Amino acid sequence: MGLAIMGGTFDPVHFGHLRSAVEVRQALGVSQVKLIPVGIPAHRERPGSTPEQRLEMLRLSTEEVEYLQIDDREISRGGTSYMMDTLESVRTEVGTDLSVSLVLGIDAFGLIHQWHRWRELLDVAHLVVLRRPVAAPILVPEVSEWIAGRRADVVQLLAQPAGLVCELQLTQLDISSTQIRQYARAGEPIDYLLPAGVIKYIRQQALYREIT
Repeated sequence: MGLAIMGGTFDPVHFGHLRSAVEVRQALGVSQVKLIPVGIPAHRERPGSTPEQRLEMLRLSTEEVEYLQIDDREISRGGTSYMMDTLESVRTEVGTDLSVSLVLGIDAFGLIHQWHRWRELLDVAHLVVLRRPVAAPILVPEVSEWIAGRRADVVQLLAQPAGLVCELQLTQLDISSTQIRQYARAGEPIDYLLPAGVIKYIRQQALYREIT
């Protein structure tokens, strides 16, 4: 029925990530959503927690949801993580016919021309862009030309394996990992921003700083 991929640092994973994953599956009608934590980010600072800790937080937050699959290929691969490499790896596994959609936020989409081999992304996957109520970033001309004639709806995504761009408006809870880390460093509570099991793990590992 199709596969959706959501990448990120997940440092830490929170309800905003998880709710988006749930709604992406529902909106796209895919059978599975892969959550792929980045190994070494190419365009941002290294995460404050280790790869193993981020993986464990993801596992704790999704262990009872069968259609959310944690995929550690970027961490296992080592070195700087590039989404094009990841998509090629996934495509090799699932074959040429399955619909594969890379899900990303509108801000990331606005900077996609800075990604490694970005022009090849649509050769192996669809792009699903999550809109926000605020104004969308202006695309550079190269990206506008790249997606010209490729915009589609969710029904069209499942009808072919790759090559289309679809925009979705989801709930998108106003929660960020940066905000959570700031609260943790200040000793402020982070209850109800992320799963209780993840909060417990953060305390046990003394991540970010001890939470009270």
